[in-house]
Amino acid sequence: MGLGFLIGAFGVLILAHAAFSTIQYRGLLKILEEEFSGPPVNVIVELLLALSFCMWAALTAAGKFLSVHHHSEENRIVSLPANMDFLIFNHRGKVFSPGTDMRLKH
Repeated sequence: MGLGFLIGAFGVLILAHAAFSTIQYRGLLKILEEEFSGPPVNVIVELLLALSFCMWAALTAAGKFLSVHHHSEENRIVSLPANMDFLIFNHRGKVFSPGTDMRLKH
């Protein structure tokens, strides 16, 4: 459990607290027979804080980003699996391929 995960969980807890505070505020307004015009300022601050924590956690807890380029050395297939029965290379998806020469690197 990393720091990003803990901060994300804390952000979700703050978000839940902001929702509970809004529900309590609306209940109080019903008792006082006033109209709901919007959440109080402290709830908006909690929402912005929870949003920033959750976004930071989503960006850091995911891990290392990998290259998506097809010519990258990280994406090369080093060895094929032992069970070749489920590998199908003759399918209608080849119609959409751009015709690039992609071969296994030995």
